[in-house]
Amino acid sequence: MSIKQPNLLLPVPSGDLQICELPSATSDQASSLVSFSLVVPTYNEAANINKIVRILSQILDEIIPGDYELIVVDDDSPDGTWQLALSLIADYPQLQVMRRQHERGLSSAIIRGWQAAKGRVLGVIDGDLQHPPHVLLQLLSAIQEGADLAVASRHVEGGGVSSWSFIRRFLSRGAQLLGLIILPRVLGRVSDPMSGYFIVRRSAIANAKLNPVGYKVLLEVIGRGDVRQIAEVGYVFCERKEGESKVTWKQYLDYIHHLLRLRLSTLQMRNFSISSGFPIGRFIRFGLVGLSGVFVDMAVLYLLSDPTTLGLPLTRSKIIAGEIAIFNNFLWNDAWTFADVAMQQKQWHQRLKRFFKFNIICLAGLVLNVLVLNLVFNFIIPNRYIANLIAIAAATVWNFWVNLKLSWRVTQVK
Repeated sequence: MSIKQPNLLLPVPSGDLQICELPSATSDQASSLVSFSLVVPTYNEAANINKIVRILSQILDEIIPGDYELIVVDDDSPDGTWQLALSLIADYPQLQVMRRQHERGLSSAIIRGWQAAKGRVLGVIDGDLQHPPHVLLQLLSAIQEGADLAVASRHVEGGGVSSWSFIRRFLSRGAQLLGLIILPRVLGRVSDPMSGYFIVRRSAIANAKLNPVGYKVLLEVIGRGDVRQIAEVGYVFCERKEGESKVTWKQYLDYIHHLLRLRLSTLQMRNFSISSGFPIGRFIRFGLVGLSGVFVDMAVLYLLSDPTTLGLPLTRSKIIAGEIAIFNNFLWNDAWTFADVAMQQKQWHQRLKRFFKFNIICLAGLVLNVLVLNLVFNFIIPNRYIANLIAIAAATVWNFWVNLKLSWRVTQVK
């Protein structure tokens, strides 16, 4: 068989990046439908393509034999990835290959693959083996149990990264925090909004005009799709063994551009299910803990700085009192507010990570408190006490929401 036969290549869709609905059950095309279509976007993955196709085929043949398709979408790789993938079709009949010569980009490659797909459920997985294929079993199970979207996450129980540097961890968490600030109703629904490993019901994104920037198509799926129920499955992100990493600074800039564009879109204001709403009960507990911290702060400040007690300098006393109050708040939040998460992560190094993050976030909250106080007092309400209450409320919401999404979602090194 010649691997260069043009009729073996899957035609590249054109036009808007929009997923069509499946034909009706009575249509002549219904017989060609499958349960699951998995897109594997590639660029210079010649060293990995054989292995990823073999492993994915073995996994899917066991659970849905003949009822799936693998679609490799290659951006005309100089190393001939698409040719090698074509040569595998004889051994893997569920495999299809798309060669894109006039478009580039990970997100558009995924969507073009979905446009050509015939599956009721659509998915994506990296072609470099950094996403463990066996997690597909749990993702598919979550869809069968009713989820519209199942996301492989590094930030839930069982998730983590293998050997990321401090800088890469900082950038990843910083990007997530920025997303929570700009798009809380989208990024707040998942613990790992930058995940590139997920599956989604076709019906949840059918007819939505997707318009991704860069490489984070999950943002588009959540922000523009009709995604009501989301499930998350923990996975450990593995370092690639073959080929070179494609993470660049441009991708972080594209991510910011993507967030801002989605923020301006009215589509992200859809009504979500009650399950995605603000966790009022947890927030009340967080507020009560914060109130206890006020009393701790005041009591320690008195003991340290009052002339009738130790008489230490005020600034030094305030720093010590503030840190003790933060420690008090952390202990109560860990044991009460977020007890369900803390009970699953009981090792000391995990608690220390949470405490460190809690300190940093509360420090940022203090800066926010001062900024809001001055803004409200100087430009809106010239009453220092009302302005202070508004500033405290803003800082409390900040501290709660960011701690909910970062401090009590610990990524483990495995």
